[in-house]
Amino acid sequence: MRRLGIATDTEHQAVDSARDHVLAMLAERSGPFADAAAWTAWRWNPAWPAPPRLPQSAAEAQPVP
Repeated sequence: MRRLGIATDTEHQAVDSARDHVLAMLAERSGPFADAAAWTAWRWNPAWPAPPRLPQSAAEAQPVP
């Protein structure tokens, strides 16, 4: 993402930090992940609109090795 100019270094660092925070909550079964029964019962509501699609250029972008 940074190499393509889609995200700045600051944004990338924020995503890394958020990812680490979520993984820690998962490991500790804390935060919104504390109640496993609530998550296993979750279902998509068919009345909700479909998520937006990525722009064609982003959908076709190849991963940078």
